[in-house]
Amino acid sequence: MNRKLYLALILLSLIWGGSFMFVKILLEDYGPWAVAFLRSSFGLVLITAVMLVMRQPFGLKDIRWLPMAVISLINTAVPWTLIGFSETHLTSGMASILNATTPLWTMVIGVVLFQTATTRRQWFGMGVALFGLVLLVGLRTSSLSSVDPLGLLCMLGATLCYGFGTQLTKRFLPSLTLYQTTFGTLVSAMVGSGIMAFSTERVSFAPLASLPVISAVVGLGVFGSGVAYILFYFMVQKGSPEFATMVTYLVPATALIWGFTLLGEAVSWNMVAGLLFILGGVYLAGSRSRKAAPGLERGIKTVRTGSK
Repeated sequence: MNRKLYLALILLSLIWGGSFMFVKILLEDYGPWAVAFLRSSFGLVLITAVMLVMRQPFGLKDIRWLPMAVISLINTAVPWTLIGFSETHLTSGMASILNATTPLWTMVIGVVLFQTATTRRQWFGMGVALFGLVLLVGLRTSSLSSVDPLGLLCMLGATLCYGFGTQLTKRFLPSLTLYQTTFGTLVSAMVGSGIMAFSTERVSFAPLASLPVISAVVGLGVFGSGVAYILFYFMVQKGSPEFATMVTYLVPATALIWGFTLLGEAVSWNMVAGLLFILGGVYLAGSRSRKAAPGLERGIKTVRTGSK
């Protein structure tokens, strides 16, 4: 697979590694819908500026806005809100760990609903990465039993939305550029989450005068949404939905890196070993065996290019 895809995967994991922390900060002043609204709004400002500077066509008439709106709600506004709500019941670390179930949902939904061609190598890579995730966080029965059930369900609901929405994006928005897809997604997410936020929550812009709050909004919106979605849709279009969602396996690992470099947090042997297993699993799941049958190779290529 193209090295640019792996570079995009690593960069995106570094960006999203801090997103759960930013969400936690914003939840002190805003509700889940408002956090999603602020995130999509600041992300929209960035992608608009990028498209203007790079002279990328917006092609507003070329965007099928109804499917765009539906897919954006499923893949962006709703899961962002569910994540925000889950973090009122879970730690940001646990939320990032549960978020790593996204690739499994994406692959299962692709196989069951969209007849996506997969290989044993991909499933094996998924398993290796999942094992690395468990090794990384040192999950025990006692730690799972202490997880809040409502927070757990909301987080799993968010990952299910991600898996379904990513597959829909690949299949129903194939003709758009990654900039148009990002722009349309954030416009739709901003409108949808904004309607819900201003009708169900008390929204005030006064907290934005606080340095920690505005820093969290910029980190979550400009980088965690604007830059991140350009990278994400690049991987969906040039790679596959399954490969793009593998980023969620790397997020707990990058959160570990941020904690070590910025906060001086200790790193144990199981964390390093888990990170190595995750990286190996991501590589296996993202690559194809040279011995694959020609028919299967053509099937995988068809899925990745969005053709029929």
